[in-house]
Amino acid sequence: MTDNAALRRTGLVGIVLQLALVGAAYYAPWIGSFAVRFAGMMISATVGYLYAMDVGLGFRRAALGGAIVGGIPFLIGIALSQMLGDRIEDPLALWTLISVLTGAIGGLFGEFSIRWNAALQRWLRNR
Repeated sequence: MTDNAALRRTGLVGIVLQLALVGAAYYAPWIGSFAVRFAGMMISATVGYLYAMDVGLGFRRAALGGAIVGGIPFLIGIALSQMLGDRIEDPLALWTLISVLTGAIGGLFGEFSIRWNAALQRWLRNR
């Protein structure tokens, strides 16, 4: 149902970005205070978008793959954050769900972008 090679590639991108975010938040506490939640959601949405742009198999598969690559890197990043001694005040399940949802939404936007680009190319050719 999903493209495993694309999941690995985009999942690796998500993991690297989440680990960079955790490292930045660890060494610059103001990032952890102000930007880490938004940045984590943005990473999830971006890797979901990249997965859909890489695969282009329809909205359902784009959302599923985006949810997977949006949620798993977040969990890895949060595990590293816990190992570094960061205290997380919000429920972990809530932020995992938010990351999964933003990854799925990123996947939907990626598929929409593919279709929009194809329609634009057809329109320009027939013009």
